Amino acid sequence: GNLEDYEETVKKAKEAWKVWADIPAPKRGEIVRQIGDALRQKIKVLGSLVSLEMGKIFVEGVGEVQEYVDVCDYAVGLSRMIGGPILPSERPGHALIEQWNPVGLVGVITAFNFPVAVYGWNSAIAMICGNACLWKGAPTTSLVSVAVTKIIAKVLEDNKLPGAICSLVCGGADIGTAMARDERMDLLSFTGSTKVGKQVALMVQERFGRSLLELGGNNAIIVFDDADLNLVIPSALFAAVGTAGQRCTTARRLFLHESIHDEVVAKLAKAYAQVRIGDPWDSDTLYGPLHTKEAVKMFLDAVEQAKQQGGSVVCGGKVINRPGNYVEPTIVTGLPHNAPIVHTETFAPILYVLKFKEEEEVFAWNNEVKQGLSSSIFTKDLGRIFRWLGPKGSDCGIVNVNIPTSGAEIGGAFGGEKHTGGGRESGSDSWKLYMRRST
Repeated sequence: GNLEDYEETVKKAKEAWKVWADIPAPKRGEIVRQIGDALRQKIKVLGSLVSLEMGKIFVEGVGEVQEYVDVCDYAVGLSRMIGGPILPSERPGHALIEQWNPVGLVGVITAFNFPVAVYGWNSAIAMICGNACLWKGAPTTSLVSVAVTKIIAKVLEDNKLPGAICSLVCGGADIGTAMARDERMDLLSFTGSTKVGKQVALMVQERFGRSLLELGGNNAIIVFDDADLNLVIPSALFAAVGTAGQRCTTARRLFLHESIHDEVVAKLAKAYAQVRIGDPWDSDTLYGPLHTKEAVKMFLDAVEQAKQQGGSVVCGGKVINRPGNYVEPTIVTGLPHNAPIVHTETFAPILYVLKFKEEEEVFAWNNEVKQGLSSSIFTKDLGRIFRWLGPKGSDCGIVNVNIPTSGAEIGGAFGGEKHTGGGRESGSDSWKLYMRRST
């Protein structure tokens, strides 16, 4: 789409909102329920399309559509539960009410790595709150964006509602910039890199708009000497290698207590050697290609920098000689916790393995990077677990114990602190971000 298409679409979406805002919230929930059902019926073909266009393995593609289905179910219940308190007024004969109203039009800019789920989290919640949506998916996953929007549009139109309630404009940075600068965007939800997110945030802030940011992560797993290594090895592998390292929640740093460092590295390298690499459509494949040629170059640059900064490549580090953007899943040891490359989020399957001695130092190292998305410790010490969850523990939005950093549950608010942007999507009280409060 070009800027003229965008202009027309915003006008249509704003008109459609007038219809949508008048529909009672539980009835809006019923429409979202039907969208979930329509996605259920197409889950395998949509998952297949995600796999084809993004490059993640088929089961992950299907799993991502399932997340949208799940958040639709969640939103249906929520549509009957949104409420504000009635508070005691200090003035006789008065009522003091907090009422929540829709913001209006929600712009949703999503990234290539989750071309369905992130839009689903935003749109299902935004819709039951009474908002219209305008979506700009990643330019490299536009087929997925079109397919999802057609499924939604059919449900809306079958219910005699304007399809423009969920609008789509495919396009590049020109459309994204237009959305960020457009005062008609009552909320802009942006998922992507910290670098672009910062530009978006400044443009939205300049017009006193509202933004919801889901940006980078530099996520750590910390393994203490009392950890169950039978849990640690598959968890670290899944978190670092899943989606070929292209999740915002991918584990990029693995802190190992010095007493178990060598044992864990040896076991992990053995596990890495067994990862089945191949066509993402093949049911045997665990690990597919990177999304773009640029990603392959970033991967090679990062491996080179890691070596220059004193790291040793234990396994991987090279491009795989086959058609497509395939690289070897990579483990690097021997770097200090504060090496520049360790503090850089490279969106590729590179895991930096680092040694530590004490709990206090490693908690500080977890928190010393700019991003604050996901984090995990492996331990059996109950006191340590509660310190990790407490005020001096992890400063991330997602704090795990004895499970990997990647993955999320739709019932909990998803997002992170610091350069991750501070936004929250999906569960808990994140619905409040899609509404405005009237006292």
